[in-house]
Amino acid sequence: MTIKSILKSLAYTGSDFTDANSVLNLRCSEFEVNNWVISDFVVHKLVPIVGVRPFPLNEQMLMVAALCRLNPTHIFEWGTNVGKSARIFHETCKALGRNTEIHSIDLPDNVKHVEHPGARRGYLVKHIKKVKLHLGDGLDTSLRILAEERNQHARPLFFLDGDHSYSSVKRELRTITEKNPHADILLHDTFYQSKESGYNIGSYQAIEELLHDEPGKFRSLSQNNGLPGMTLLWRSAGR
Repeated sequence: MTIKSILKSLAYTGSDFTDANSVLNLRCSEFEVNNWVISDFVVHKLVPIVGVRPFPLNEQMLMVAALCRLNPTHIFEWGTNVGKSARIFHETCKALGRNTEIHSIDLPDNVKHVEHPGARRGYLVKHIKKVKLHLGDGLDTSLRILAEERNQHARPLFFLDGDHSYSSVKRELRTITEKNPHADILLHDTFYQSKESGYNIGSYQAIEELLHDEPGKFRSLSQNNGLPGMTLLWRSAGR
């Protein structure tokens, strides 16, 4: 057997990355996915496109797992930047054969922000028609789009990756849970470290407060063994 034939036999085809193979034990109580299948997809499909910054491998695993397990009808994200998260969502939905609506919202050009991408905004998804790019406040724009559709069967997933201050994330979480009681929420930059680190733990604080004040509404999954950190708040009822 030649080296070329060996490499060909090891080449990733994506044939295992399906709804049936990526999710396990749907009738059971716990969130479970096939980590081997998702690992192959992340390493061979996503990393060559988006790299591992700002989303390390473990965070990309959680992003993909959320789509596999929760099967949202809509994805609303804010903090488009160059479009890495939107591209991850698109490639995952495409591989699974889903028609999930993906809406990515970023700040207008006249709003100054340290992470404003300027002319590079969304360049990884600009050519993809299924990813809709918007300018404005992420929360307000998302809620407006959902309200206009009047889809009573919508299962939205919100990805919060904008301003990570405590007050902003608190507002976003509280409004989503009030306006969209069936929504699941994915949040970036949720790593907690003690005050000696000097880290911004606003997202972590807002999540902990919501879980304390709204007991039983969400189950929580986190990839928080280091920066930047990611947390999924998901609702198990009816799944």
